[in-house]
Amino acid sequence: MCIINKFLVKVDSNSNCRMVSYGLNLLVCFTLFGTLADGQLKLPPYPPDVNYTPTFPQLVANNGYKAETHTVTTEDGYILTLFRIPRGRKCRGPIRQPPVLIMHGFLESADCFIDGDPNTDLGYLIPDECYDTWFGSFRGTFYSRGHVILNPNTDREFWQFSTDEMGMYDVPAFIDYVLYITGSEQLNYMGFSQGGGTFFIMCSERPGYCNKAKLFIGSAPATRQLNTRSLPFRLITQAINGILEPLEDAGIYEMLTKGFPIQRILNFLCQNDILAGIICGTLDAILDNPNPGSITANTLRIVYEHTPAGISTKLAARYGQAMTETEFLMFDYGPIANTQLYGRPSPPAYNLSAVTCPVVVIQGRNDGIVDMRDSLWAAKQMPNLLEYHNVTDPLWTHFDNIRSQYIPKYTFPTVRKYLREYSSGGGGSDDEASRNPMRYLISPLSPWVK
Repeated sequence: MCIINKFLVKVDSNSNCRMVSYGLNLLVCFTLFGTLADGQLKLPPYPPDVNYTPTFPQLVANNGYKAETHTVTTEDGYILTLFRIPRGRKCRGPIRQPPVLIMHGFLESADCFIDGDPNTDLGYLIPDECYDTWFGSFRGTFYSRGHVILNPNTDREFWQFSTDEMGMYDVPAFIDYVLYITGSEQLNYMGFSQGGGTFFIMCSERPGYCNKAKLFIGSAPATRQLNTRSLPFRLITQAINGILEPLEDAGIYEMLTKGFPIQRILNFLCQNDILAGIICGTLDAILDNPNPGSITANTLRIVYEHTPAGISTKLAARYGQAMTETEFLMFDYGPIANTQLYGRPSPPAYNLSAVTCPVVVIQGRNDGIVDMRDSLWAAKQMPNLLEYHNVTDPLWTHFDNIRSQYIPKYTFPTVRKYLREYSSGGGGSDDEASRNPMRYLISPLSPWVK
């Protein structure tokens, strides 16, 4: 048994003890200036000022685009923010149908799709192809920190969610709202990392909603994390899972949100182009894997104006559980609570064969967060897999999917190809990406991945 920071953490061996200890040391670095909710320590200002840097509408307006802000309420009472770019600046002709909904990953928000240059970011490239494009932000992010009854600053219950609830309630609420406003019967869905895994949860638990997606495109969709290579991500999330109850008893329900010191420090450091490349670029490489020159210093400057975007402690713990699971499971509350909730001592697995809509998966071989072996394992269970696309750049990482200056070269041609196949009408873009020949790899189910 290890005794760490006055918490008892059961481990199997001395090596595991050292691993947990190291993970907790990293955790302390990330949470020392994070949110300590419900009264243990209140770092001013509380709640955080999330508007001290440009918001989604302001960011896109700076680049000549117009965005709308919408509010969505889930069945369990969470109030979420949804942004819309109804037409891109370079769109030539009528709008294509159906609309496109894009969902972000862990510790991100809708802002992650508009972090860089309008000529390279998916949040601009897709509207420029004449798609009515919507961007959701999951519960617990600084954009979606509201509830019809619960107060996120004082109510522990607000933060009792993980990907289970996000897939069960948030994704269906976003889909229903987009379809209602646009009058469309279906939409095309794009999910990065967590945004992909929560779609799979929805299809498993609410199968009627899967039929509302005409097409699913997933960039490194997160399911099980058995083969995750990022040591910091693995250790931190596993450490949080190991002491989740003591953390929550200490009032730590929320962590790593915009406006609190750790995010402000990163924002301050990254405003300098030299420091952005050295410190913030190195941080990205440590958390993921390096791909020198792929993400520009200017993009990193914008990224850390709003990243990290806020999560629940329970959500971080869920990813820690996924690190050792061979299936894509629901949250593990322990044998007694599992039996009460699920009727069995272990959590049930999500049914990935229920993802019946057409599926495209885009995956990099150098991804340190979602390993190719895990995304391929999930993709092979889906009955309507159109393509498992291996990015041809051998150094393509997890964050490259949303931040790389080479998105128009390596991934957007595949996105553009399938969106056009599953859309009708509309004009085109005068963007360079649309004039170049499509460079995509139609690959079999990667026999070299074991």
